[in-house]
This record gives sequence, C-alpha cells and structure tokens, in this order.
Amino acid sequence: MQVSAILKEKGREVVTADPDTPISEIVVTLKDRGIGAVIVAGEGDIPAGILSERDIVRAMPKHGAKLMTMRASDLMTREVVTCTQEHTIDEVMKIMTEGRFRHLPVIEGGKLVGVISIGDAVKRRLGELEAEAGALRSYIASG
Repeated sequence: MQVSAILKEKGREVVTADPDTPISEIVVTLKDRGIGAVIVAGEGDIPAGILSERDIVRAMPKHGAKLMTMRASDLMTREVVTCTQEHTIDEVMKIMTEGRFRHLPVIEGGKLVGVISIGDAVKRRLGELEAEAGALRSYIASG
C-alpha cells in the first residue's frame, strides 16, 4: 500500500501553525485536535518546521514556565523529512523508525498534501497482514 491510499482513507487535512504562534496556542491545538504534531508552515504552506508534543515536553526542563510564551519557531525541528504519495508503508515506517520521529509530511509538486503518522502506517500494515493471513487460511481450507 502506498501513502496515497492512506491519505485517501484518512483524509488530507493538515494542521499548520505560523512560526510566530505561541507554544501555549500550539499546546491547545494539539490537545483539542487530538494530534501529536503541527506543521510549522512557511511561504506557500511549505513546511518550515515541525513541532511535536515530544519537542514541547523535552523543552520543559530547560525553559520552565517561559516555554509557554516562546514561539513555534523557537522549538520546531527545522530539517523536516518528508515523503511523497508514492512511498510505500514499509518505506515510511523505515524512515520514521530510523529518524526516531512519528510524523511525516507528504509533499507533492512542492505542496503539502497530508501528514502520515506512525500510527497510520502501523494500522494499515496490520490490515494488510490480517488480509494476507485470511487469504492463506481460505486457501488452506479450500485445498
């Protein structure tokens, strides 16, 4: 299965934030939307960075209460790894595992068209494995 199939099933909505958005607003957005990261959008919605719950939690010991007044651009990961709709589930799982991150923006034609999470990839991969197991059981039972 390719990323395009995941996006077709889950949707292409991407939650973005401006680089100047206060961390306090990002925290509320993450909680209210039930998501783990926002894309910090640059010009033309091209990712300038990505900011996850993990980034915020890891910054707490260093910045304390001041953290909530900081901006997305202060904490975001600037070197954003992306994929395309043609990447396979196995490829995106490998990218995320090796990079030790959980969200992967999807870019097509220079535009942000979706975000894939490790949860999305695992869910679809498990579905594939269950379908394969079912097919094998049917084959064995009919033989």
